[in-house]
Amino acid sequence: MPLCGLIHSGRDRWGGSLNKSLTKVCEMIASELEPLTHVSPEDFKEGMAVLSGAVNIVTTDGPGGRAGLTASAVCSVTAEPPTLLVCVNRGSSAAPAFLQNDAICVNTVGPDHKGLAMLFGGKTPMEDRFATADWTEGPSGAPVLGGSVASFDCKVTSRNVVGSHEVLFCEIIDITRTQGTPGLVYFARQFHELQA
Repeated sequence: MPLCGLIHSGRDRWGGSLNKSLTKVCEMIASELEPLTHVSPEDFKEGMAVLSGAVNIVTTDGPGGRAGLTASAVCSVTAEPPTLLVCVNRGSSAAPAFLQNDAICVNTVGPDHKGLAMLFGGKTPMEDRFATADWTEGPSGAPVLGGSVASFDCKVTSRNVVGSHEVLFCEIIDITRTQGTPGLVYFARQFHELQA
């Protein structure tokens, strides 16, 4: 139980004067706390625009079909077992495939794939997206991009819906890397190259 709750419950062991003093301290602290304010979707998007992130082409294949999208909403969760978190907008054209398939590959791309990242981030039909690069099938069955900075081939282990997005927890079963490849990050709504 928090200290203030313990004091107000009358269960402290220290006697009345200490109880009254601590109660006053708790009341002073509570009066200084500012209430949470509502953060609008626009404010959230403006804040996220300055949170730089790696550029990833996330792909899937399986019963729901072959699909892919560009995402920066990807992060590591734990090293044991090696797990990534991937967020997929449920309104995207690729979402139905991601919701049905358990095979997924996070292809982290460099400057050489900037055009491909833009293609996968737009409204181009799925078959046209995959026609423009060198793809192989990873152990999971998901498409792996040749020449990517790194490709994390995964199996989806759990899913959660949060607002407009499906949050996928993906256990990594294979990693491929291209040594010496520069990185690409998305910051302030623009792509920026990072030297290796």
